[in-house]
Amino acid sequence: MHYAIEVVPFGDYADPRNVVPLAQAAEAAGWEGIFIWDHLGFVWGMPSGDPWVILAAVAQATVRLKLATFVTPLPRRRPQVLANTLATLDLLSQGRVIFCAGLGGLAHEFAAFGEAGDVATRAAQLDEGLGVLSRLLAGETVTHRGPHYTVDNVTLAPLPVQRPRMPIWIGGDSPAALRRAARWDGWAAAGTDEQCGQTKTPERLAEQLAYIRQHRASDAPFAVTMDGCTTPADSALVREFADAGVTWWLEPLYGLRGSREEMLARVKAGPPA
Repeated sequence: MHYAIEVVPFGDYADPRNVVPLAQAAEAAGWEGIFIWDHLGFVWGMPSGDPWVILAAVAQATVRLKLATFVTPLPRRRPQVLANTLATLDLLSQGRVIFCAGLGGLAHEFAAFGEAGDVATRAAQLDEGLGVLSRLLAGETVTHRGPHYTVDNVTLAPLPVQRPRMPIWIGGDSPAALRRAARWDGWAAAGTDEQCGQTKTPERLAEQLAYIRQHRASDAPFAVTMDGCTTPADSALVREFADAGVTWWLEPLYGLRGSREEMLARVKAGPPA
């Protein structure tokens, strides 16, 4: 099992200067990664920080933490711009980036700007965009004509440190999302509500992971996340999810859970290992 902190960049944590101390404390306490939500929270009245700026700040302030979003709605971003961002962050961090992608769970973050909010359109954009993105990150000279994206004989430079590209994990809970995850390198699963309640059982996760494995065409290592609010003494809960197939445990940190001082104290106390 690997352990990471999961920061919700709303309110106080919209300011990168408040996230960097959490990341530094996490690295010192033995956590192995930091995952940042990717939402336009300001659309619905919540101050929200840009995850890529926050991760760049963390990259400069740490040396070992894996850096990831949780998760980026690829249909909200141009794949060529995102490929450049990912490659640049991977260079800055010397190869520590994980890319988690999904549809985007809140349609209003699209519709408020006149973008397609329906699931079918976003799903098509996600699948096509992932294809374009992965080819660019792999250093291919890409020519592509699709329903949503066009690329005309372009090669990305510079390329990421990780070759042929950084890992790509897919978020989502629907059967379609699970089948999509099966085609990539991991499943960014979540199971915690705003009150820190565990909404997914190890048994349910194992069922969904079995479904993913039915659709896997590769026996390469496959990452699976789960999040939960713990104390360092909650190793039994983590073992249950590890037995179900989870490989990364994420500790969510957000304003509703406690003050910044309380969240920093939780991080310093270390993983529930």
